[in-house]
Amino acid sequence: MSKDEGEKFDIIIKSNSRDLLAFMKLVPNRKKKIEKASSEPIKTDPMNELAKRLHPLRQYLVINEIRNETKSAKTFKLEPHVGLRTNELAYFRPGQYLSLKVKVNGVEITRPYSIASSPKDAQKGFYEITIRKEEHGFLTQYIWDNWKVDTVIESSGPEGFFYFEPLRDLKDIVGIAGGSGITPFRSMAKAIIEGIIDVKLTVLYGSSEEDDIIYYDEFKELEKKYPDKLKFIHILSCEEVSLEGCEAGFITAEIIEKYCDVKNSTFFVCGPQVMYDFVEKELERFKLPPKRIRREAFGEIKNIVNYPGFPKEVAEKTFKVKTHIGNITKEIPAMATESVLVAMERANLAPPSKCRSGECGFCRSLLISGDIFVSPISDWRRAADKKFNYFHPCYSYPVSDLEVKVPRHL
Repeated sequence: MSKDEGEKFDIIIKSNSRDLLAFMKLVPNRKKKIEKASSEPIKTDPMNELAKRLHPLRQYLVINEIRNETKSAKTFKLEPHVGLRTNELAYFRPGQYLSLKVKVNGVEITRPYSIASSPKDAQKGFYEITIRKEEHGFLTQYIWDNWKVDTVIESSGPEGFFYFEPLRDLKDIVGIAGGSGITPFRSMAKAIIEGIIDVKLTVLYGSSEEDDIIYYDEFKELEKKYPDKLKFIHILSCEEVSLEGCEAGFITAEIIEKYCDVKNSTFFVCGPQVMYDFVEKELERFKLPPKRIRREAFGEIKNIVNYPGFPKEVAEKTFKVKTHIGNITKEIPAMATESVLVAMERANLAPPSKCRSGECGFCRSLLISGDIFVSPISDWRRAADKKFNYFHPCYSYPVSDLEVKVPRHL
């Protein structure tokens, strides 16, 4: 290389000698620390204690406050029930949920609800969840009629994978929400302004009525204070739209492109099943890699008969399910259009469940005999489970008589 050519380049030589030196010192330094350590035996395991605090099997909560958000939505402020030995609340990542265990008319059921408050609020001693009353809803009607201040609720620890992960996600986050699916984005927004996560959040929030938009005033105020970090766009499907700055219609690809940098964003989607079905097709138009679209577990499919592969000839049938759960064996009826989990809950067997979406694996059970239809969009089983007939009752539907073995969690 000539002198002139050499002047055109900056040559940087990186050495790994420091890494090698540190590696060579590793064992001697470890020996020194062992020699200086106390000879007293370790009586407690700090890592296991920390794990129990972060991932408790259950938490007992008490309602401290109830706020009306809209005509169909309420926010419940939950605090630890010290009398039942829940002395503190588990920390969580914004976007995670709690699986609440509720006994309704003698039947014990579980339902997941996203945490709507900030992780720092958990350190202050409370969670907030916002629940929308569903028309003909089995649990929400019970909640509206029975939950009051001082009502005690049993809950799991924080669960789920619907959160920002800096090793995977881009720093521009687009939240696509419908109905009560807005709740995890409130938690994310609070975490952003408190410096817990460093991202920009744009939320496209679909609602069917102007007077039923959850957190409308709160989000407007947050957007005004933090315009560089937060943006909320409301899309209304009602016939007349009078609110300023709102879009009319649905969350289409055109709406997404109008407000978002599609190529440089990660999408988080949370809402009712009908919204998933619609938005899924709109996002397909962008040909995004799968890792750029995060989906919240959205509960049970209510129209499984319409899914490809479901044997429609059994849709009106009811089958027998011989269920072994713990030391109990019981034969129960199960309709083809309801999940095996719902059938067991109706029979008051109190089966284990958390996400109700096939995701967490908590309800994982053994199919001894019979045939099931597994939802094609939520089959999260491992290959080994498929080979050895393990299934998730929350997202599996009987298409013949069954015999199953269900774990009994403590």
